[in-house]
Amino acid sequence: MCDGMVAQLMAFPSKTLKVARAGSMLHLCHARSNIMSDLIQHECGIALIRLKKPLQYYQMKYGSALYGFNKLFLLMEKQHNRGQDGAGIGCVKLDMPKGQAYMFRERALEDNSLSTLFKKQLKQFDKLVRSGDIIPEFAQSVKENFPFGGELLMGHLRYGTSGKYNESSCHPYFRRSNWPTRNLMVLGNFNMTNTGELNDILISRGQHPIFDTDTQTVLEEVGFHLDEQHQALYRKHRDLGLPGEQIPEVIGKELDMVEVLRRASQVWDGGYVIAGMVGNGDGFVMRDPKGIRPCFWFEDEEVIAFASERVPLMTVFEKEASDISELTPGCVVSIRSSGELSINRFAPEQAPSPCSFERIYFSRGNDPDIYKERKALGGALAAQLIEAIEHDLDHAVFGFIPNTAETAFYGMLDALRLNRRYEVKEAILAALRNGTLTEALVDDLILKNWPQSEKIAHKDIKLRTFISQEKGRSKLVSHVYDISYGVVDEEDSLVVLDDSIVRGTTLRDSIIKILSRTRAKRIVVASTAPQIRYPDCYGIDMSELGKFVAFQAAVDLLRERGMAQVICDTFGRCKAELAKPVSEQVNCVKAIYESFSDEEIADRISVLLRPTDIPWKGELKIVFQTIEALHRCLPHHNGDWYFTGDYPTPGGNAVANSAFVNYYEMRNGRSYDRGVSA
Repeated sequence: MCDGMVAQLMAFPSKTLKVARAGSMLHLCHARSNIMSDLIQHECGIALIRLKKPLQYYQMKYGSALYGFNKLFLLMEKQHNRGQDGAGIGCVKLDMPKGQAYMFRERALEDNSLSTLFKKQLKQFDKLVRSGDIIPEFAQSVKENFPFGGELLMGHLRYGTSGKYNESSCHPYFRRSNWPTRNLMVLGNFNMTNTGELNDILISRGQHPIFDTDTQTVLEEVGFHLDEQHQALYRKHRDLGLPGEQIPEVIGKELDMVEVLRRASQVWDGGYVIAGMVGNGDGFVMRDPKGIRPCFWFEDEEVIAFASERVPLMTVFEKEASDISELTPGCVVSIRSSGELSINRFAPEQAPSPCSFERIYFSRGNDPDIYKERKALGGALAAQLIEAIEHDLDHAVFGFIPNTAETAFYGMLDALRLNRRYEVKEAILAALRNGTLTEALVDDLILKNWPQSEKIAHKDIKLRTFISQEKGRSKLVSHVYDISYGVVDEEDSLVVLDDSIVRGTTLRDSIIKILSRTRAKRIVVASTAPQIRYPDCYGIDMSELGKFVAFQAAVDLLRERGMAQVICDTFGRCKAELAKPVSEQVNCVKAIYESFSDEEIADRISVLLRPTDIPWKGELKIVFQTIEALHRCLPHHNGDWYFTGDYPTPGGNAVANSAFVNYYEMRNGRSYDRGVSA
């Protein structure tokens, strides 16, 4: 069978690799595009707020008992970049009398789900005010009658990577009980690589899990250990003769959520930040031992607050960067119903591997450190770009494609200008030494060969929305971007900066076609990220190898050079690895790239992404960031598995091997185990 597959590979014409359909082994799949030249759906956003004072305090000081509710909205709004598929909020009210509700949840999946969600609640609030059930000046009436007038609140913004696309798939997930200490609500920014194993554990206990998302498995795993501890405490105090009506309060005081989470997390493999609330008023936020997913927090005399990014906390609560702490990987911040806060390690300390894509693209760029890092990423490309345009800055125009690349663009320009200033300085000093310095020479040095920047690409957001709704109208994609005409000459090199190039479909089908209308001599597209070669399984929706243009380029080179056997051998090794325990597996997909330099793959990507249906005859060149430069620019965010194949957890290797098997066997879909969540 393997020899036959090699023969089939060798029989494919060269162009097949560019336009092959799902029916061939080397198929290339198309994907929708978004803000970047390629769409990458990714990490979700979380927010949690614990008010440390009674609601009346905030009413008196800030003029509203909805202080926490309003801050939650702002904290989520400032993270809207992290999720637009859905939103959800939860609330726990402290010390509510028996017989009154104390735990609430609301979710929405509509367009503008965040604003829809909060508008609905405010409309309900106004209705209660008009009916007289709420007197805004009296905080107690707000707490008793408004579902989200509580002291502990949390929210979630969803970017779904799989599972059901409906309201029931939105966080937070809720596990209900008549016992306050068994009510559990969780939300998170995470993917587990071993969801199948987690479901099997639930089944082995006699449960009947729904194979939908890993969120369900996390909820049930935490809930199981919470139930275990609850039951042990109940039996202990019951046997000691404590009256039944007093037992819930004692359980609430003795409940050890850190131990619950320590036991639950022992079987988790993935990247995660998980926040939760228990019905008695306890709250927690935990971060995976590798620190793959981000989390920040602060505490002052009025509030404890958490978010997926630092800047939203700074803006919403008017804090300095130094006021905000990063949650230590492998640790949980636990907040008791009394307001007492503790930080505890739930997993052994490990070498951190925070996601570098957070810094390249996902997180908001106005964070002071991220801003500097993105400028550094742009600057790190300068030497390659000067080489790509053959050192002819006098005939080069620089721009950027998506707005998110703007900061890196400034860094690139700074580096180009600094390089040119150095050249001018050296030339002037040489002329001084030789006695050849003249006014004409100075004018020539200063006025020529300086980097020229222009606003090149424009994006029609309304057209993008229309196309995303009309999926069959693929030809309209080529009109999503437009250009500034008349700023590039036919003898110029046009250089545009992008955040990352994953699939390259929008570059090929839209952007390069539009840019070619300038009739530039050369178009150079530079990526601030290195070549994406391997699937992600910790939060980013990048899991199908056949869609990565770097993978397509490597396979094309293997076929062209008579090395197609490598593909077949890799399939066999991946299958063999998948038969081993996950902890013993290695990433066999690396073999696909081993025979080629980064430059060879980049050059082949340039061939694959060149549109074949345009009259432009100029040169197309794709330039990628190097791994070494990436690590220099992001010294504290070394998570690079999608570039290098070096996964931070064992489950990553299994996902890579599974992704290759899926590709080889022409099976579409993600390589995660039994589905993933947000």
